[in-house]
Amino acid sequence: MASIVPVKEKKLMDVKLGELPSWILMRDFTPKGIVGAFQRGYHRYYNKYINVKKGSIAGVNMVLAAYVLFSYCLSYKELSECFLHYLASSFP
Repeated sequence: MASIVPVKEKKLMDVKLGELPSWILMRDFTPKGIVGAFQRGYHRYYNKYINVKKGSIAGVNMVLAAYVLFSYCLSYKELSECFLHYLASSFP
């Protein structure tokens, strides 16, 4: 018979949709907890894509793509205004 695992100890992928609000409320949202979450994510990414025997450029490409997307989102308003000004001046 399977043992019952408390909601707090489940991974996100194992949480059912009805248990999600209680699972989120049980997370550690202190600065120390947030830093720990980022450290775990970094170490997981590093060990999966960078620290491997047969590495490829995929891990670095993901970081580069995330940076490009983030930069685009930050400058979207300025870019769209510039594009609209270009369209207005191109077609009389």
